[in-house]
Amino acid sequence: MADAPNQAPANPIVDSAIGRIGEIATLPEVTVKIIQIVEDPKATAKELHTIIKHDPALSAKILKVVNSAFYGLPGQISSIDRAIVLLGLSAIKNISIAMSMTRMFRAGKPVEGIDGMEVYRHSLAVATACRILTKLQGRPSLEESFLAGLLHDLGLLVERQAFPQQTQEIMKRFNAAPKSFVQIEKEVLGADHQMFGQGLAAKWRFPRVLRTAIGYHHQPMELAPENRELAALVNAADILASRAGVGFTASAWGEQISDEVLQCINLQRADVEAITEQIPGEVASTEALFSA
Repeated sequence: MADAPNQAPANPIVDSAIGRIGEIATLPEVTVKIIQIVEDPKATAKELHTIIKHDPALSAKILKVVNSAFYGLPGQISSIDRAIVLLGLSAIKNISIAMSMTRMFRAGKPVEGIDGMEVYRHSLAVATACRILTKLQGRPSLEESFLAGLLHDLGLLVERQAFPQQTQEIMKRFNAAPKSFVQIEKEVLGADHQMFGQGLAAKWRFPRVLRTAIGYHHQPMELAPENRELAALVNAADILASRAGVGFTASAWGEQISDEVLQCINLQRADVEAITEQIPGEVASTEALFSA
């Protein structure tokens, strides 16, 4: 059973791939600084505001999200200071990272069968489903679960850029005889998109819980019990988003939400599966908001 180590397990294939990729391996400087501040227990809202105010485009995007139906806050929020007070440092960090992601999905050369923007649309669908499921749970960590869903297939972008020919071969095999996408990846590359995504998230120094969700979203029950919940939530959301047919859905093909996952996230099957029809409409509004 896997724990949640501070670093992704050493893997020469993963290390080599992350060493070879270019544009998607680098987060915008302002996002890196925001992550560093929020992960510092001594950090203050003033420090976060100082960084964000020096990036007018990011400030405008954050306020657009905060004032949208995505949050449904009463009244108009006109300053980053007020947004930080109302939502907290962690929420603003997660919004900032989400805003950085569109460029990442567009980076790299196209690979037949895996379109970056289709992966992005699927990722938005999973993020949306994660957020809805978190609301059903009655939990406050909406931004954390949204971000985990948004980044869960990050490893596909690593594969696409580091191994374009092998990625084409993965898609060729999948289209010829659909089966577990993760299994085909391991056959062709010796690693899967979970491992590549966890490796990149470790390079970016993302929080451990987020790295673990990325690295185990297809087998959350392999984690130690105390580390399973977010990965299990992403697992359920991934399957629901794939059923909804939004974006690139091959990576969750044929998967079912297990009773163990439902027990882990403490939700009933009927309630979970009922959100499938909500996903396309929610994704359309979320895409307009975060891709602007």
